[in-house]
Amino acid sequence: MKQLQYIALFSILFFSCSTDENIDIPEENQDIPTIKTEATYDVTITKDIVYAEGLSHESINSTNATVKQLKLDAYVPNNSVINRPAILLIHGGGFISGSKDVASMTYLANYFASRGWVAFSINYRLQGDLGTVPSAWVPFAQNNLDPSAVDQFFALYPASRDAKAALRWLYANANNYNINTDYITVGGGSAGAVTATMLGVSSPEDYTEEISMTVDPTLATTNLDQPTKVHTVLDFWGSGITVEILNDLYSKQRFDTSDAPIIIMHGTEDPTVLFSEAEKLRDNYISTGVNYEFYPLEGKGHGPWNATVNDKRLEALCFDFIVGQQQLKTE
Repeated sequence: MKQLQYIALFSILFFSCSTDENIDIPEENQDIPTIKTEATYDVTITKDIVYAEGLSHESINSTNATVKQLKLDAYVPNNSVINRPAILLIHGGGFISGSKDVASMTYLANYFASRGWVAFSINYRLQGDLGTVPSAWVPFAQNNLDPSAVDQFFALYPASRDAKAALRWLYANANNYNINTDYITVGGGSAGAVTATMLGVSSPEDYTEEISMTVDPTLATTNLDQPTKVHTVLDFWGSGITVEILNDLYSKQRFDTSDAPIIIMHGTEDPTVLFSEAEKLRDNYISTGVNYEFYPLEGKGHGPWNATVNDKRLEALCFDFIVGQQQLKTE
C-alpha cells in the first residue's frame, strides 16, 4: 500500500477548525506588528541575495560535485516601521522546474510587502542539480518507488534542506530588515507548498542532520545556529509527502501539537496532486488539534491561482488567516 501511495504522489463548502484558545501570543514580545489591509507601501526589490550554498553532483552522491550558490529575492516595504512580520515564499514546479521569479510568487511577494510584510522568494536546488541525498534514501527509493519517480524523489531532500537554510538565513538577518521573528509565515504552490508544509511541521534537525558536514561541507554556509520556527503556513495545492517520508524513514511521527497553523487550498479535481492528499493533511491536523482552515476548491484542477471562495481571492483568504492566527494589528 505504501508503494502505491508514493507512486501516485510522484506521478506527472469551506471547512474551518480554528479556535481562539489555541492561539499563542509570545509572552516575550507583546509588541505585535501592525499591517495594512490594503496595498499601501511601495516595494523595494533586491534580487539574487545569496542565502547559502549546496552541492551539485555529476550523478547522485558522486564525488564529482560543484558548489552552487542559493539565492533569494527580498521584497521590502518602503516605510520606517521597525517591527515587521515576514513571509518566505517557495515556488512550485514538481521539484523539476520553476524559479523565484515565477508570476505567482512575485505577485504574492508584492501583495504582502505592499501591506507591511517583508517577503522573500527563494530558489532551491532542483532535480537537475543532483543535490546530495542521505544514504538511507537510496534503498528506500528502490523499495517504494517506480523507477521513473526515483530522480524526482531524490530532488526532495536538497530542496527541503535548502528551504530550511533560507529560513535560518531569515532569522540570521532579521535585524537587517526590522523583522519580528515571532511572526513568520511560509507558503508556496504545489512543490513549494509541500516544502512550506515541511517547514511548518518538521523538527529543527530534519533535512539538516541526515548528512554530515564531512559529506557536505556547504552545510557550514546554512546558519546552523539559527532557529527554524514557523508561525503560519500557506498551502496552495500541496501535500505532506516530505513529512511522511521522514516518518517512514526514521520512524518518528512529526505531526504534533508544536506544528504551525495551516491554511489548505486545493482543487477537488486536481490531477497532479490529488485532492485526497489535502484531505490527508487536514486529517493530520485534526489529529493534533492544531489550528487549520480547509478550502476545497470545487471543480478546480492544479494551480487555480485566480480561484475565489465566497467572492474572495485566495491571497485575501491567506491575509485573513495570518492576521487571525498571529493576531496582527491592522489599519
